[in-house]
Amino acid sequence: MSETSAAPLVSIEGLKMYFPIHAGLFRRHVGDIKAVDDISLEIFEGETLGLVGESGCGKSTVGRATLRLYDITAGSITIDGTNTSKINQADLRRFRPRMQMIFQDPQGSLNPRMNVADIVGEPLDEHMSLSREERLARIHELLDAVGLNRSFANRYPHEFSGGQRQRIGIARALALNPKFIVCDEPISALDVSIQAQVVNLLEDLQKKFGLTYLFISHDLSMVHHIADRVAVMYLGKIVELASRDQLFNSPLHPYTQALLSAVPEPNPARQNTRVHIVLKGDVPSPSSPPVGCNFCTRCPKAIDICHHVEPATIEIEPGRFAACHLLESTTKVA
Repeated sequence: MSETSAAPLVSIEGLKMYFPIHAGLFRRHVGDIKAVDDISLEIFEGETLGLVGESGCGKSTVGRATLRLYDITAGSITIDGTNTSKINQADLRRFRPRMQMIFQDPQGSLNPRMNVADIVGEPLDEHMSLSREERLARIHELLDAVGLNRSFANRYPHEFSGGQRQRIGIARALALNPKFIVCDEPISALDVSIQAQVVNLLEDLQKKFGLTYLFISHDLSMVHHIADRVAVMYLGKIVELASRDQLFNSPLHPYTQALLSAVPEPNPARQNTRVHIVLKGDVPSPSSPPVGCNFCTRCPKAIDICHHVEPATIEIEPGRFAACHLLESTTKVA
């Protein structure tokens, strides 16, 4: 799935991430939780790809699998020309400075026994050989970059607000000059008043350092603000991928339409005229997804074929993709 002829910085092909289910006295393998089920994505250098969907749809698993925090079940992941899904742990460790992660919970992701200097400096200790003075200078440089006072270096995580802790996490992610960063719902645990500040910081850092982001979130309004392209996930699969403006102005997949209909509209006149799409039922279990289209059990537009045949991903127009039987007559299969 690409929208340009340029080679992507990150290429994900046929990614599957299954977690085994064991039961019985002998812990026999009786099934799998299909957290990510055969997805393909490309992320181009310098862009922000938003990944959205309901809680439990597999967004965070995609991010962690992309960075090889999990050993993937199937598929390939290529980052900056290296197939990271095939390399061994020693080579992967040497490659890690090029790819980093900002975690969802800024409190849980910081060691409470380490001060800020040790937290931010830990990647430097692991991957670089710096003198004491060079290490401290780099830590101060990183604190400056994320808008924290250098005097905070000797303080501990519990002494900071949620927004400040997330800035510490961002500084740690920047320590080794990565090219690609997975932002795993980096603002969901923060106060609304702080969320915009953190997103603006991420944008400023992207321009300054030429970063590429996979921005995972369930906050569609914030994704609309920061993302260049948006991929929509449902039950382990990508159901629609488009540029930000295309997706928010004219969503094609019924699930995307339902998601966007729930986003609050600040204009009261427009809010009163909007049609809200209410999805019935619960999200099926990823251990036993429906036959055919994953969304068929809740889709208000489902037809007979949806309950028997899985839809192919089709290219609606250059760079725009969707997986829906209702759209298959419009264009070619991707």
